[in-house]
Amino acid sequence: MRAVRAVAAVLLATVALAGCDAGGAGSPAPSPPAGSARPGTAGTAGSPGVSNAPTPPGPEPTGPGTPATPGPGAPSSAPSPGPSSAAERLVTVTRSGGFAGRTTSVLVKGDGSWTRLDGKARRIGSGKLSPEGLAKLRAVLAAADFPRLPRVAMGGPTIYDGFTYAFVHGGYEVATKDGSIPPGLADVLSALPSFDAP
Repeated sequence: MRAVRAVAAVLLATVALAGCDAGGAGSPAPSPPAGSARPGTAGTAGSPGVSNAPTPPGPEPTGPGTPATPGPGAPSSAPSPGPSSAAERLVTVTRSGGFAGRTTSVLVKGDGSWTRLDGKARRIGSGKLSPEGLAKLRAVLAAADFPRLPRVAMGGPTIYDGFTYAFVHGGYEVATKDGSIPPGLADVLSALPSFDAP
């Protein structure tokens, strides 16, 4: 009987030692400091040394794909809009096609200055509308009523070697072509600087 008890004691000691080795070579796991819980675990009511108080919010993560938000008074790293920003543009009209198949854009800013660009966005002309010309352009843009225009106006007859147009004004874009241009947009075209270089 004593032999059986001795064997049982040896087996229990072996199992206990094996458990210590698996848990970190005989050293007990460090217990968390009072008032905190292990990362990834929630505190449970009544657990000694574990607080159920909510964790105060910390800084937002700024890993890859997460934009960092500058604090109050921090300088912004975003570039300021340049002189050709859409906010300063009064109207942009791009004309494409025709016999030569060229693309030209005319951009008019709120102060009446304008730029003519080719199909590769290279400047091929610039100038400034007269005060009367700018007033006329503003009047015909308002009369065209961009919010009520169709986004695509292409229902007219096909005009071979005609032009297609893209008008951008006040956050609205309208595409049309020769033979389908709404009357209000025809007035806008007549008030713009020429698409063709002198």
